[in-house]
Amino acid sequence: MPVSLRGVTRGYPGLTALDAVNLEVADGTAVALTGSSGAGKSTVLHLLGGMDAPTTGTVEIDGKALTPRRMDEHRRQVGFVFQRFHLLPALTVLDNVLAPVLPRRVDFDRRARAVELLEAVGLAARASALPAELSGGQQQRVAIARALIGRPRLLLADEPTGNLDSVIGRDIVDLLLSLRERYGTTLVVATHDPEVAASCDRIVRLQDGRITADTELTPPADVLDRLGGLRP
Repeated sequence: MPVSLRGVTRGYPGLTALDAVNLEVADGTAVALTGSSGAGKSTVLHLLGGMDAPTTGTVEIDGKALTPRRMDEHRRQVGFVFQRFHLLPALTVLDNVLAPVLPRRVDFDRRARAVELLEAVGLAARASALPAELSGGQQQRVAIARALIGRPRLLLADEPTGNLDSVIGRDIVDLLLSLRERYGTTLVVATHDPEVAASCDRIVRLQDGRITADTELTPPADVLDRLGGLRP
């Protein structure tokens, strides 16, 4: 799913979170948003995901303006992964993955897809476990599976490795990139971690609500090697 911000400003009382930002994200690419806290990274994610609306400017999805009327429909095509896993503690791993689509009419077998995704993230054997019985890395894998249950065309991740150590965090990033390739999903990641950013196709740096650098990347060889082992 190609997405873009065109001349977008997002203001709040006493604060300009984004200031005349132009950003294009091509279909199927992985883009890292970097910058200090308060730079505007999460605001960009919220706008791209239809969780917020710009004060001025336009958010475009598939080349069409994202209007308030289209937001509900758009959000169904978006998966979200957060720093805090936000799993429901009373539900099993399988039920957590199923939760986003239980209230919706869908044209697929919910349970079969949830099981498939748990296999994809390496947790099929823990389907009946509760979140408290999992490690932090395992909980984030469940959160990723949950984000993908609706086969989103756009996956947004806000500091997905922020609560994990460096080794587990690297595994989570590799998993996100591998699943992005497997399902043909556009991926936008907000991160403070330079290794996470360097694993993406492109790094967009923000400062004080403005884009200050935009760099195309070739992923390092060790990332390509790891992803080769993860591809289905």
